[in-house]
Amino acid sequence: MKKNLYFALSLVAALLIAACNPGKGGSEFDNTKPVSPENRVIYQLNVGAFTEEGTFNAAQQQLDRLDTLGIDIIWLMPIYPRGETMHSPYASMNFRDVNPAYGTVDDLKAFVAAAHQHGMKVWLDWVPNHVAVENPWVKEHPEYFTKDANGEMIHPHGWGDVFELNYQDKGLVEEMNGALKFWVDECDVDGFRCDYVSSPTIPVAYWQNIIAELKSRGKTVEFLSETDITNPDNVRIDSCGFDYDYAWDFQSALAWKYKDSNDGDTLKAICNWFLDSSDKVKNRRMVYLTNHDQNYNDGGNTLRDFYGDNRYALTVLEFTFYGMPLLYQGQEIGDPDTLNYFTDAKVKWQQVDYKMKHTVRTLVALHHTQPALAANAPVEFLDTDTAQVVAYRRGPVVVVLNVGADVETTIPSLESGAYKQWLDSRSIANGPAVTDVTLDAAAPLALEAKGFAVYVKQ
Repeated sequence: MKKNLYFALSLVAALLIAACNPGKGGSEFDNTKPVSPENRVIYQLNVGAFTEEGTFNAAQQQLDRLDTLGIDIIWLMPIYPRGETMHSPYASMNFRDVNPAYGTVDDLKAFVAAAHQHGMKVWLDWVPNHVAVENPWVKEHPEYFTKDANGEMIHPHGWGDVFELNYQDKGLVEEMNGALKFWVDECDVDGFRCDYVSSPTIPVAYWQNIIAELKSRGKTVEFLSETDITNPDNVRIDSCGFDYDYAWDFQSALAWKYKDSNDGDTLKAICNWFLDSSDKVKNRRMVYLTNHDQNYNDGGNTLRDFYGDNRYALTVLEFTFYGMPLLYQGQEIGDPDTLNYFTDAKVKWQQVDYKMKHTVRTLVALHHTQPALAANAPVEFLDTDTAQVVAYRRGPVVVVLNVGADVETTIPSLESGAYKQWLDSRSIANGPAVTDVTLDAAAPLALEAKGFAVYVKQ
């Protein structure tokens, strides 16, 4: 009964989307919109790197493309004026202004308004723990900063270009809260990705108060915490009211422990651990394979560097397993290079991996149109007759991932019958397509090396 309900909801949603928003060229894979807020996709964008011009105005001209891809939330990396010591976007000079290289506050307003016209939300990157060592507050408000035993301002984690802020000072709290309200009120932003939420010097009560206040002012404002709340060191943050946290430890396990393995049982164990830990927290999860930290800070690693030939199957996992998937700028074309975000190194848009491009394009549409792929919908693993194949079902959606060599496998618990095949790793490089297939639980399913297939039960 539940399977039939899932399919009925999926079919109605798909028909409504096709009727109301067929997309450019009439493609059923383009310009899709999520059937619920739990089926959204978030996109991380560095204004300086996203276009050759590196401005709000130039990024605004790319909103049609992001809308066509199906992006629902645009997370803008820090847009504030930067300190000059390292030129880090996370070393702010002024929380109520923008980097002049990007444009003006009015340009940001225009970007946000244009994104809203496309039905997309805009979240700013908020950096509450520290500011640039050149920030005027250092001289004008030394009370805003934490001090060591000698009365010297502290460089958190030894980051020499920033000083740590003091949330025991009421003036600092009022100033930071006022800046958050400024962006919501003046630029109509929809939320904040909050940097270094696990900082031990920012009290839980601070987050509880400001999140509750901003959510009570009549506009929907959402918060993403840059921390993994399932980590025992961060459990205190579960009471703060964040809407999403990072599935940080999940990504770390995939990148550093699993990598290019051909052991499906290990992958399944990581996924089960992720589900179990996610059940224990109040907020929803943001899942990702890469972002600015993984791509640049951790030694410079592209998807190929992290995951090898498993990067395609793990991208399918990211969009179909659990949580709200993140795309880091350029990931939709295969993550061709590492990007030094201190210098706003440009995305190499001309280096397109078409297998990845069309896989992501299809996955966004699938994630949007299938209610069973909602962020926290149930997952059921399906037994296979080979350890290199991982299969799971979410409502009518069946996902099969092969992390080993060419193989034929059977899935005894698969429900036989008619399916729509949304993804076939053997043909996706040629472009998205949905085909009618009949699956039999007793019949072997052929998968290429490091291949994948995604089906929806009719």
